[in-house]
Parts: sequence; C-alpha cells; structure tokens
Amino acid sequence: MKRSMVSLMLLFGVLSPFCFAQDKQKAEDSQKTEVRTTPVKVQIVFTEFEGDKKVKSLPYILYINAPDAPELKPGWVKLRVGSRVPIYRGGTSENMTYLDVGTNIDARSANFSDGRLLLQMKIERSWVEGGVSVPVAKSEGSASETSSGHFQEPIIRQFVSEFDLKLREGQSVESTMATDPTSGKVLKVDVSFTIVK
Repeated sequence: MKRSMVSLMLLFGVLSPFCFAQDKQKAEDSQKTEVRTTPVKVQIVFTEFEGDKKVKSLPYILYINAPDAPELKPGWVKLRVGSRVPIYRGGTSENMTYLDVGTNIDARSANFSDGRLLLQMKIERSWVEGGVSVPVAKSEGSASETSSGHFQEPIIRQFVSEFDLKLREGQSVESTMATDPTSGKVLKVDVSFTIVK
C-alpha cells in the first residue's frame, strides 16, 4: 500500500508540471483572440481650382487592412511620390541642396460593426509654381553654370492637413478645402472607400 502510494505521488509529481504547462498555454491562447480585419480600398483625390475652373485632379489609392475593432490603433499605411527640386544656397553654382516636393499620405483605419469606417489621415502636398531668377557666382571650371550666371529659384507651395473621418462605403466626403492666400487657387480633398471583395 505504501509502495503504491509513493508511486502515485511520484507519478503526480512528474506529470503535474506538464499538466500545468498545458493549462497555462490554453489560458494564453484564449486571451490571444485573433483580430479580424476588413480589407478596404481608400481613394483620395486632390482637386485644384482657379475660380470655378477645375485645373488639376490628382487621385491616389491606398489599400488598408482595417481591424474590426475601432479601439485598436493599427500601424500607418504610407505613400510617398514626388521629385527632388534643386535649391540654390548662395555662393558658387555648386552650392545646391535638394528639397522633396510631391505628395505624402499616411492613413490608418478601423471598421465599425454598423458598416462605417474610421479613417485617420495625414496628408501633405507640395508643388513648384514658377520661380525667381537669382544670380549665381562663377566657380572655376564649372561646366554646369548657365551662360547668364543665373539660376531659376523655384517657388514651393504647400498644403498640410490631418483629420479623422467616419465614412460609409461608397460615400465621398470633401474632407478639406483650402485657398492659397498668394495665388488664390482652391484645393479640395475628397475621400471615399470601398470594401475589397
């Protein structure tokens, strides 16, 4: 009897850590519930007007996996497109720096159970418009210098906005409208989304 009792206690002692580890793993697995996501296609359109006349329309599309849990803060989806524009810093013609000009869009989203999408966006658009001629000092042996000794310094315009929207599928919202104080041009930003099937 003693021997069977000792054997039983030894068996329990050997198996208990294994059983405890399995129970712990099950508890952790139940806590780690997988978050479902809904893939969405977000369209952003920058439209530029001079008075009532539309002069430019620039569409962009982003694909985002929106978690079906609005309280989550997923990572940002980012888009960068543009050019590098030379800027004269003074001195000789070789004394140039370059400025990134174009469109930057950062977006993230979450899906509500009622069919709406929470969309958080940071958008920035910059562009070159005209320029001013600045004199450039000659440098010895500079083959790239123009014969006139001048450089066309660009004028950079910029638009920046951050916003949160709640949208329904197919609904287009004019999220932002701004007027450039110098040129008088009006820039509008429209946002819409569709669920990717």
